[in-house]
Amino acid sequence: MKQSTTWRHSPCWPSHRLAFNINIMSAATAGFPHAFVPHLPLKTDGPTHLESQIPQAMPLIVDTDFQSGSTSNAESRFGEHQSVAVIGSGISGVCAAAHLLKYGLSVTVFERSNGAGGVWKFDERPPEDPPYIYRPPSIGDQQHIPPGAVFDGGDAKFLNLEVRFAPPSPCYVGLKTNVPTPLMGTTLGNWPEGSPASVSHSAALQYIRSLAKRSGLDAVTEFNTRVEDVRKTSDGSKWRITTLALEIEDGIPSAQFTEKVRDFDLVVVASGHYNMPRIPQIEGLKGWKDSFPDRVIHSKRYRNPEKYRNQNVLVIGAGVSATDVCKELGEVSHKTYQSTRNGRFDLPASVLPPNAVRVASVEKFVPLEAKIEGEEPTLGNNQPIPGSVVLTDGTILQDIHQVVLATGYIVSYPFLPQLHSDTAVDADPDDELVVTSDGIMTHNLHKDIFYINDPTLAFIGVPYHVATFSLFDFQAQALARVFAGRAKLPTQEDMRREYEKRVEEKGRGRFFHSLVTPGHEIAYVRDLAEWVNGYVKETGGEPMPVHSEEFLKEYNVLKSRLRGLYPEIAKNDGELQE
Repeated sequence: MKQSTTWRHSPCWPSHRLAFNINIMSAATAGFPHAFVPHLPLKTDGPTHLESQIPQAMPLIVDTDFQSGSTSNAESRFGEHQSVAVIGSGISGVCAAAHLLKYGLSVTVFERSNGAGGVWKFDERPPEDPPYIYRPPSIGDQQHIPPGAVFDGGDAKFLNLEVRFAPPSPCYVGLKTNVPTPLMGTTLGNWPEGSPASVSHSAALQYIRSLAKRSGLDAVTEFNTRVEDVRKTSDGSKWRITTLALEIEDGIPSAQFTEKVRDFDLVVVASGHYNMPRIPQIEGLKGWKDSFPDRVIHSKRYRNPEKYRNQNVLVIGAGVSATDVCKELGEVSHKTYQSTRNGRFDLPASVLPPNAVRVASVEKFVPLEAKIEGEEPTLGNNQPIPGSVVLTDGTILQDIHQVVLATGYIVSYPFLPQLHSDTAVDADPDDELVVTSDGIMTHNLHKDIFYINDPTLAFIGVPYHVATFSLFDFQAQALARVFAGRAKLPTQEDMRREYEKRVEEKGRGRFFHSLVTPGHEIAYVRDLAEWVNGYVKETGGEPMPVHSEEFLKEYNVLKSRLRGLYPEIAKNDGELQE
């Protein structure tokens, strides 16, 4: 849907600045050996397989002048009072910032929305539709807005502007935690007494914000401020961060976008998993979306089941989110088809409601056969889409009213374009890249936290299939000790050797970050604690704790339940099988 928005540039921005805003490529590519093509949609008229869709002209976006330095050089920049930028204020960002403050570092948190909470922050406004073509991970989910621009418009347009600036999370009305609260606690504070095992998104949000408040984060967090670019200064001594702030006048539907450039000693990326929707490149899907845009959505835009009442719905995907949508539709839809590729983490069909049926993966969407030239077909609320869906087993689905793509998300850190490649594939990254064109994992991190080539850059919240709140809190405790100089990293060679061994054992891809196998999450935390606690006598401070007995008891109960949902986990002494 096209939007009509009135933009002007503030008088305080001189004309040469306006030219900079329009021609953003020069500053955005500083330090790149190749031209960088920023935020341009890619055309995919040919085959739909991922590798064949990547334009050969798209350069490898890697800064070959990047000087990572040795681990000892990085450690010279660790210590109390060093400045740290934390990107994101979901649970991972809150944990990171809180522990960094506790260890005496100077912390600034950047959050693009108007409040902390991350994925648990509900907004009835869905994000804008992503393009239904392949887009490389380096683009991310943010819409470009020129710095210095001023918005003048009505209330409705202003609300759309907020959505464009900070796309809302995939949180929907009925979202609840699916990990028991005894496993979701942190060392920063307990859940309210009497909290049930599963809580609503509003309760999770309240818990996160209570941690932020008691840890003093409100005073160091810049809300409505998104990070546009993160790169090393020319001498390699600091990280230069460019931010864009949405400045809103009270009671007036107008805003100005202000750009700032600041230098930090250290950077923590805590921007979460659920930002850039993964749109499957299925034949005919884009045609259905173009013809009936309100009938085909990614699950990030799903908010409540009411619009699907008495309709036939095709849900693509069989993971947790897809199955949650199917369950919500159980009481309202006429029939729900859940299409799956039989992935290793698909939930079993036995958990579906009575009106849902598991079907094969989609081969193609067949469009309306007869179409009057120059006219787009219109549908009444109860009319199905005039086309059919062909499945890979030959089944043909007809009379589908709605399609929900619960197909997951792309790993993306668009503010780190020099660490992305839009041509390299996951199976063959180099030692500098963090994200490849597949967008299915975060490469070259020591213990899923520290960027090996320059550990002054760190990530919190990368692992999957974990008790997120507690696991990210443990990660943050280890991070804070290293950044404060209370624990030392191995040499760069040793970190690289450990990483490559893990690649050899687990393979690349999304499972690389998964700790779903029974015992692996416990071992991961124990390993972190043993490492950083080895420096307690030398540097002082309190030892890092490990999981409590109460946690371990609840954890074993949860894993026993998961063995029933994921039978593969129980094979071969708990090892997940291919």
